Amino acid sequence: MHISVIGSGYVGTTVAACFADLGHQVTAIDIDEEIVNTLNEGKAPIDEPGLEDLLERHVGDRLEATTSYDAVPESDVTFLAIGTPSNADGSIDLTALEAAAEATGEALADKSERHLVVIKSTVTPMSIGDVLEPAVHRGANDNKNIEVGMNPEFLREGSAVSDFMHPDKVVYGTRSEWATERLHEVFEPLLEGHDADIVETDPATASMTKYANNAFLASKISLVNDLGNICKEFGLDAYEVMEAVGLDDRISEQFLRSGVGWGGSCFPKDVDAIIAAAREEGYDPALLEATVEINDRQPERLLELLENHVNLDGSRVAVLGLSFKPQTDDIRNSRAIPVIEALLEQGADVVGYDPVAADNMAEEFPNIDYAESASEALHDADGTLVVTDWDEFAALDEAFDAMANPVVVDGRRIIQRRDGLTYEGLTW
Repeated sequence: MHISVIGSGYVGTTVAACFADLGHQVTAIDIDEEIVNTLNEGKAPIDEPGLEDLLERHVGDRLEATTSYDAVPESDVTFLAIGTPSNADGSIDLTALEAAAEATGEALADKSERHLVVIKSTVTPMSIGDVLEPAVHRGANDNKNIEVGMNPEFLREGSAVSDFMHPDKVVYGTRSEWATERLHEVFEPLLEGHDADIVETDPATASMTKYANNAFLASKISLVNDLGNICKEFGLDAYEVMEAVGLDDRISEQFLRSGVGWGGSCFPKDVDAIIAAAREEGYDPALLEATVEINDRQPERLLELLENHVNLDGSRVAVLGLSFKPQTDDIRNSRAIPVIEALLEQGADVVGYDPVAADNMAEEFPNIDYAESASEALHDADGTLVVTDWDEFAALDEAFDAMANPVVVDGRRIIQRRDGLTYEGLTW
C-alpha cells in the first residue's frame, strides 16, 4: 500500500520507517525542511535504537520525505502523527494537529475514491468528534469519501521500533467496516504470525484506551514508589517486598521497580490531559491527582537523603543520568530537571553526565558543568545522585574512589553497595 504520514517527530518517524520495513510505500510529510532533509539523507532526527538502520535501508526506495501534501491524495491511507503539547492547565494543545488535519482535508478535497485519515496522535476522546473530524471535513469541503479513524500508538522511547514490530495489541477505532478492513490491510504484514490482540472499536473508545493504558501504568509506578517510601521508613528493602508481591498473577512483576519516578513525553502529558478532561466534565479524578503528586515528590526525597550526608551549599554534586530513561536522549519531564533545579537553589555546584542527553540538557541548564564521562563527573565530587539507570553506571566501582566525599544516593538501584562508599537507596 501507499501510506502518507503527516508529522516526522518521534512517533511519525518511527511509524513511517516501520511501515516501510513492512513493505509499504511511505511518504513522510513535515513542514520542517531541516527534518525532511535529514530523513532523506537516511538519518534519524531523534535518538532511537534501530530507527536509523531502518531509514538507511529504506530511504530512496520505499520511504521518502517531503514538505508537500501532494502525496496525500495519491496514498491509500493517511496517518496524522502531530504532537499535542500540554497547555498550562494540563489540557492538550490541538493547534498544530488541527491545522494538519485541515490541510490533509484540503489535499483530499477532489479525491473521488474513499480515503481513510487515521489519527495516530494522542488526543482526548471528545476532541476527535469536536475538533479533528470537523477540521478534516472542513478542509475537504465535506467530501463524503473521506473518513476519520483512530489508531493509538503504544510505543516506549528507547524500544519504539521493537514495540511497533512486536505489539501486545493493535487498536482500530473506526466508524465503518470499510475503514476497519483498510486498517487490517495496513497491519496485515505486521500481524501475520504474531499473536497480538486486535481491538475493533470506535474512535473515541480507541483514544480513551491509550489514556487508560498510560494512566494505569503511571498509577502503578506511583503506588509502588509510595510503598517503597514506606519500606524505606521501616528500614526495609522495597525490592525484596515487591519481588514477593509480583508473584501474585493478579499483579504481575512488571512495573514494580520503585525509584525516582516517571517522566518523558507520554505519562506526564497523558495523565495531566485526562485529569484536565475529567475536570472539564465535572469529575474530580482523585487517584490520578495523587499519582502525579507522589511522582513529583520523589526527586525531593532523593535530595533529602543526600542532605543527610552532605551540606549542599558550595558542594560539588554529580548528577548521573539526564534523560528521562535509558536508551534515549529525551529529557522531557526528566526527573533530573527538578533535581538540578533544587541543587542550584541550595547553592550546589552541579556537574551532569549522560551518554547521549547532555547536549539537550545544556539547553535547559546552560550554566552547569557537563562531564565527558561518569568518571569525570565523580572526580572530586562531594556527593552524587543517580537519576537514570544507564547500564554503564553499574560498573563505576573504582571511579567512586576519586570522589572527595564518596556519598551516593541511588534513585534507580543500579549501583552496588561497597566498602568505603556511603550508599543510600531511595526506597531500599
